[in-house]
Order: sequence, then structure tokens, then C-alpha cells
Amino acid sequence: METEYIEYTHGDTILEGVYSYENTEKKPLVLIFHAWRGRDEFVFQKTKEIAKLGYIGFAVDIYGKGVLGSSKEENAKLMEPFMVDRSFLRDRILVGLETARKLKFVDSSKVCAIGFCFGGLCALDLARSGIDVKGVISFHGLLNAPKDVVCKYNTPILALHGDLDPMVPKEEVDAFEMEMRDAKIDWQLHRYGDTYHAFTNPIANDKNFGTVYCKRAEKRAMDTMKLFLQEVFV
Repeated sequence: METEYIEYTHGDTILEGVYSYENTEKKPLVLIFHAWRGRDEFVFQKTKEIAKLGYIGFAVDIYGKGVLGSSKEENAKLMEPFMVDRSFLRDRILVGLETARKLKFVDSSKVCAIGFCFGGLCALDLARSGIDVKGVISFHGLLNAPKDVVCKYNTPILALHGDLDPMVPKEEVDAFEMEMRDAKIDWQLHRYGDTYHAFTNPIANDKNFGTVYCKRAEKRAMDTMKLFLQEVFV
């Protein structure tokens, strides 16, 4: 297993991505978008898990090199500018994509993206940009579409959602389903019963806040991800 860090920039902001791979040969790329805290250990470990599946995992940095929240309040403050200006968020997402496409051993014709929580929204916004990728997966992601940019769709979308997720009310789930129907693309929405937000994160244990790890849902979601990647990378 090889893991490398790479600096890149968007405007005046220095960003730092990290990628993992096994064997020195061309492989499909899986972008990984972090949750609202920032590019932390959780998403770093996901790059290794993706590499073990035979791909290259690249953790995109949205906030900036070394920027990590240490509380719910800090996390919300870090995420807020990108939620307010989704055009700016899209630009930062696309810089991460183009940086990752140029990495050694990456088959730039085979790219997917996954994301967790805020990162799930990032993965969906990548799909909404209309850029050529093989597919995107949102894990317990925010589902609301941007209002400040034009959305185009040409890639398969998979959303994995906890039915009791308080961060994504039923109205937003319904709106997402309508958005997908109107886009007339290949899409899936999997709802896991008795499951809250952040269900793939083993340290999520705040039921009052609505973030609860669920081993059962995590396994089902990861198994579904593996099948999705196998399918779109053919």
C-alpha cells in the first residue's frame, strides 16, 4: 500500500489531497469527499479501503490544508460558505477532480466519486455539474440541489440514506427523487430503516443530534458501493 500527499491550489487557498494505491499500474480513480469536519482520519482510511478494492482512492480537500473543525459549531462554520455559494463549491470540487486525474497510475477515463455527509452533497454536485465521470455515490449526504448554478446530469447516481436522518427531512428526500426523475438518468436511492445520519462512522454516537453509527447499514452500504463501482468501471 502506497499513500502520498499532494498540494494543489484553488485561488489563494492551498489544499492538500491524499491518495492511496496498491501496485504501480493504471487503475480507476475514486474521489472521496469529506464530511463537515474536514479531511480527517475517517476519509484518510477510506482512501486505503478503496485501494484495497483495486482502485486509487483520492481524498479531496475542500476547506484547505490542515483545516479541521473541533466542534459542531466549528464544523458548521467551515461548511457554511460552501453551502451558501454552491457555484464556489463546484469550482473547488472540479479543481480536486482535475488534480486527481493527473496523478500517476490514474486511468483518467475511469473516475467515480463518493462522499459522506457534506461530502455526499459534494459528490452529488459533481454529478450535477454534467462533467464526464462514471458515477457518484452519496453516503448519508445532504440531498438539496443548488439554486445558484445550472444543473446538468449525465452520470449514474446512488444515494444511500438513513430513514431517520434528521439532517435530511422528508421534504428534501422527496425533492431529490423528483430532481432525479426530471433528470432522466440512471439513479438509485436506498433508504435504511431505523438508521440515522452518519451511519458509516463508528464514532458517531449522539442520538440527540441525530448522528448514530449503524454497523448493519454500514455493511449494506459498502456492499452496495462495491457492486456499483464494479458495474460502472466495466
